[in-house]
Amino acid sequence: MKREIKPSGLPIEDLESVVEQLIESGRQVKVLWQYPGSLAFVAKGRDYRSEFHLNASDEVTYMIRGTMHLHHRTPDGEESVAVIPAGATNWMPPNTEHSPRFPSDAFALILERGRRDGEVDHFRWYCPECGEFLHQEDFTVEDYTLDPVSKAYARFFDSVEARTCAHCGHVMPRPDQQVG
Repeated sequence: MKREIKPSGLPIEDLESVVEQLIESGRQVKVLWQYPGSLAFVAKGRDYRSEFHLNASDEVTYMIRGTMHLHHRTPDGEESVAVIPAGATNWMPPNTEHSPRFPSDAFALILERGRRDGEVDHFRWYCPECGEFLHQEDFTVEDYTLDPVSKAYARFFDSVEARTCAHCGHVMPRPDQQVG
């Protein structure tokens, strides 16, 4: 990636170059910067994304390529979807349960506040059959380059117990077992 440093010392990021790097590397996330007051990264879509993320930071999303269906839950537990096309942006308030769903050929720039001491990110799954709460993974995100989303997914999908609904008995399939 080409990184231009202006005389003032402020980094300039070429988003198309970052997208190409992610495509070539096969990685899901490229952190552009990470400071206590600001975190910026480009994320590649995950076709299998199903969890709702909950964190204490505002979030701004800018769709570089493709379209995101941003599922989010109201304080009353109702699910809604905001559609964010390429070239569009949105703002989401802190502590909003959200599930950014976009295909693997789509890319988003995400801007957040770095996590403060003691803040924990939550990754929650709900049963796709009956809508009841299924499972939660918690992470203290000290370094976003460690890709906490992939770690939460690995722990969830490696456990049949976590994927089994206590309410209706449905077992959420692993992404590699899902049918079209």
